Amino acid sequence: MKYSNLTALFVGAFLAFTPFQQTKAQSNQDLSEEIPFNPEVKKGVLENGLTYYIKNNGKPEDKVELRLVVNAGSILEDEDQRGLAHFMEHMNFNGTKNFKKNELVDYLQSIGVKFGAHLNAYTSFDETVYILPIPSDDPEKLEKGFQIIEDWAHNALLEDKDIDEERGVVLEEYRLGQGAEQRMRQEYLPKILHGSKYADRLPIGTKENLETFDYESIRSFYNDWYRPDLMSVMAVGDVDVEVLEQKIKDHFAHIKNPKDERKRESFELPNHEETLIAIESDEEATFANVQVLFKDKGNVEAEETLEDYRNSMVESLFAQMINNRFDELRNSNNPPFVYGYSYHGGTWSRTKEAYQSFAMCDASKQLTALRALLEENERVKQHGFTQSELERAKKDILARLEQSFKNKGKNESSRVVGEYIRNFLENEPMPGIDWEYKFHQEQLPTINLKEINSLISGYIKDENRVVVLTGPEKDGVEQPTEEQVRALFKEIENKELEPYEETEVAESLMAKTPKKGSITKTETNKELGTTTLTLSNGATVTYKKTDFKNDEVLFEAFSYGGTSLYSIEDYKATTFANGGLTEAGVNDFSKTDLSKMMSGKIVSVNPYISTYSEGFRGNAAPKNLEELFQLTHLYFTELNKDEEAFDSYVNKQKAFLGNLLASPQFYFQKELGEFIYGDSPRYTGFPTPEKMDAADYDLAYKKYQERFADAGDFHFYFVGNIDEAKLKDYAATYLASLPSKNSDESYEVPDFRPKSGSHEKIVEKGKDPKSSVRITYQGGAKYNKKDAYALKTLGEILTIKLVEKLREEEGGVYGVGARGNISKTPYGWYNFTISFPCGPENVDKLKNAAIKEVEKLVAEGPTEKDLQKVKETQLLEHKESLKENRFWLSLLKDADYQNEDATKVFDYEKNVEKMDTSYLQKVAKKYLTDGYILAIHNPEEAE
Repeated sequence: MKYSNLTALFVGAFLAFTPFQQTKAQSNQDLSEEIPFNPEVKKGVLENGLTYYIKNNGKPEDKVELRLVVNAGSILEDEDQRGLAHFMEHMNFNGTKNFKKNELVDYLQSIGVKFGAHLNAYTSFDETVYILPIPSDDPEKLEKGFQIIEDWAHNALLEDKDIDEERGVVLEEYRLGQGAEQRMRQEYLPKILHGSKYADRLPIGTKENLETFDYESIRSFYNDWYRPDLMSVMAVGDVDVEVLEQKIKDHFAHIKNPKDERKRESFELPNHEETLIAIESDEEATFANVQVLFKDKGNVEAEETLEDYRNSMVESLFAQMINNRFDELRNSNNPPFVYGYSYHGGTWSRTKEAYQSFAMCDASKQLTALRALLEENERVKQHGFTQSELERAKKDILARLEQSFKNKGKNESSRVVGEYIRNFLENEPMPGIDWEYKFHQEQLPTINLKEINSLISGYIKDENRVVVLTGPEKDGVEQPTEEQVRALFKEIENKELEPYEETEVAESLMAKTPKKGSITKTETNKELGTTTLTLSNGATVTYKKTDFKNDEVLFEAFSYGGTSLYSIEDYKATTFANGGLTEAGVNDFSKTDLSKMMSGKIVSVNPYISTYSEGFRGNAAPKNLEELFQLTHLYFTELNKDEEAFDSYVNKQKAFLGNLLASPQFYFQKELGEFIYGDSPRYTGFPTPEKMDAADYDLAYKKYQERFADAGDFHFYFVGNIDEAKLKDYAATYLASLPSKNSDESYEVPDFRPKSGSHEKIVEKGKDPKSSVRITYQGGAKYNKKDAYALKTLGEILTIKLVEKLREEEGGVYGVGARGNISKTPYGWYNFTISFPCGPENVDKLKNAAIKEVEKLVAEGPTEKDLQKVKETQLLEHKESLKENRFWLSLLKDADYQNEDATKVFDYEKNVEKMDTSYLQKVAKKYLTDGYILAIHNPEEAE
C-alpha cells in the first residue's frame, strides 16, 4: 500500500473522530500479525500453478470483467526478441485455435464489445495484461469469453503470414512513440536504470528487430513464458462465484507447464555511490522537467504484517504533507514551478523503490525548480512537519477512505479488478475496504510527528542518487550544467533554512449566514424521478436522488450568455485571463487558505465562463453539501481580486505554453485552427506567452462580476445521494439569497461560420517520419435529432470499416477513427471527421482508402451486420449509463440548455432498434457528399 497506489486517497473530506494525540504505545493491536486477505474475494491456485481471483459484483449489471495476467514482459526477452513481448500481445488478437484471424474482434463487436475502448491489453517491462469485458446475461457469451482468454493463454496460432501482416501495425505504434521525449528518454534511462537490463528492454522494442525477427523467436517467447505458473485469471462481475470458478477450472486446469521451463528471473537495479546526472534537451521538446531520484539501497520487501501496513500509512502521510507544501509553492506569488510533487514508491523496476521529487517548470528555470524541490526536502530534514500539517493530512486520508467505505458495493467491476492485478504481480496487500477503514481509524491516531519526520533521513542520501533535467533546446535558453547541479546539492546540504510557517486557518467559509430566501414552487417529474424548485429570486434547482453511489453528489449550473455578449475588443482582451480569475480565492481566503480549510472535506466548486454560457461544475460528499452551496454563493458574490495571484497564474501558464508550438502535433493543430476559424473576428488563436502577458485581468474580473450578477436566470442541477430536506434548506439559504435582476439573458449567435466544402491544408513540421491525416465534412444544418443520431452511428460504423481496411488489411495505421455529430446550439451545424496517423509514404494511399469507404457508405449504405454491431454496443453502453450519476446530470442540464425533453431518454432503445441501413445511407448522402476539408501534417523535408 505504497503512496503510488494511494494517490486517489488524497482528496479531502471531513470526518470527526477521536483526537490524534494518542501515541503508538497506546495501540493494543499486535502489529506482528499478518495482513488479512479480503474475505469477499475468492483466491485460489490450480494444480498447474495458475492463480485465480473471483468476486461477485453487480455493478454494472449483466457484465463480467475478465483479465488474463501474465507475469512476463519485455524484461524477459532475449536479444533476438526485443519488442516481442508486446508483439505477442498483438498476435493474440490475430488468430487463435478457436478464433481465426479477425474472427475474435468480429465476434466481440457483434455482442457489443468495442475494440480498443472495451477490449484491450498492455505490455510493460514485467507483465502483460489482457482486458476483456463480456456480457453475462447469456451463458453462451460467458462461455465464449472464457474460451477467448484460454486461447490467449495457450492457443495462439502465430502463423507466418499473420506475423508478417502485423509487423506494419506494430511498426506504426513504434512510429507514434517517436519524438522529442523518446529521444531524450534514450539518453537518460541508462542513468536512472544504471547497470540493469531494463534500460535495454523498452516494451516497444527496436525498429530493426520488429522488421526482421524470425518467426521462431516470438514462438519461443510464447512457449517459454505463457504458462500457468506465471498466470492469473480474474473474473469480477454479475455472476455467481461458483459458476465463475468452475469456468476457470474447465478452461485452465488442463494447461500444462513446459517440461524444461526457464526460470522467471527477477532483475535488479544495482546500487551506485556516485550521483548520476542527465541533462537532455531537444528542439521539439514542449516542457521542461526536473526529476530527482534517491533509490533505496535494498530491494522492495513485501508488506506482510500489520506493522508493514502501518509503515506504509506513515509514508502516505509524509507524501501528503510534502505535496501540500509543494502546492503552496506553486500557488505562491512567484512560483518556482508549474507543479511539483514527491513520493516514495516504485521505479521502472519492480524490485526497487525510490524517494522521487518531480517538477514541471519554465525552460529557463530548471535550476530554480530543482532548488525549490531540494530546499523543501531539506527544510523537512532540518525542522520536520508541524502538528497542524499532520492533523490535516490525517483528515484527508481517513475521509477519502470513508468515502470508499461508504461506496462499497457501488464500484464498477473494472475499477475493482486493478487491485487483484497488483496483488498477483507485486504482492500488494488487499485486505478489503472494511478492514482498511477500521485499521486506519485505529492506527492513524497513534502515528506521531517523530515517526513521520524520521523518514526523510532515510530518503535523502548521497548514494543511489539520479538527477534528470529535460527540456527544449532553443535560442535564449541556457542549459544547466552538471557542475551547477552538483554545486546546488552542496549548497543546499550546508544551508540553514527557516522552518515552515504555519498560518492560522479559519473554521468556516462564511462568518455570517446570508439572509434566507424561499422556495416559491415545487414540481416533480415522476418519469424522470426529478424535483424542480423555483426560488424566490427566480433561479431554478433541479435534483435527482439516486443510489448509484452512496457518497457522491454531482453538481452543475448554467446561465445563457457567456462571452458571446462581450464586444469583440473585450472578448479578445479577456479570453486568456478568464482561467486565472479563481486563483485569488474567495471571501478573502487565498487558494492555500481554502485548501487548508477544506482538509477532511470532499467538495469542489469551479465556476466557468464559456462562449455561450457561464456556470459551475462541482461535487461533494453528502455530508459536505452545505460547503458546496456556500462556495457557490461566494463565487457569485465574493470572488477575490488579487494581482499577485493572477500574475502567479500567468507565470505558470507561460511556463506551460512556452515551447508548446515546438511540438509538430501542437503546431499542426494551431495551423489547422487558423485555417478553419481564422476569418472569425473573434478568433484568438493558440495561446502563447505573449498573449498571456497581454491578458487584461481588471477587465476580466469586471466582466466576471457582470456575468454572475444575476442569479435569477441560473439553472442548478444536483444528482446523487441527496438528503432532500437539507438540499431544500441550502437552496433557500445560499441560492435564493443571491442577487437577481430578472434579466433572462440569452446568448448572441455570431454571423461567422467555419470553413466548409472542399479545401486542402498541408503543414510541414518536425523531423520524425510521422504524418497525420484529418478529413472533415462539415457545414450548416437544420438540427434533427434522428439525423444527429444517424450521423453519430455512421461514425461508429465507419470506424469499424477503417480499422478493417487501414489497419488489418493495409497494416498502415495503429489507430484510426471517425466521429459524426450535429449540434443545435448556437446554430445548426454538422461535423464528420476521420483522423489517423501514419507514415509519410502512406498518406495518399490511406487517405484514398478512407475516402473510398465513405463513398461506399454513400453508394451502398452500411451492411446490416455492421449496423447490428454498433447497435449492440450502443445499447450496452446506454444500459450502464442509466445507472451513473454523471449521465443523469448531463442529461438534465443538456435537455434544458438545448430546450429539449429529457424524458425522450426512455425512447433511446426504441430509436436504436428502429434505425435501419436505408436511413443511414440517406443521411450519408445528405451530409457526406458536399466536399471535405483535407488536412495533412507531414514532417519537414530533409535538406
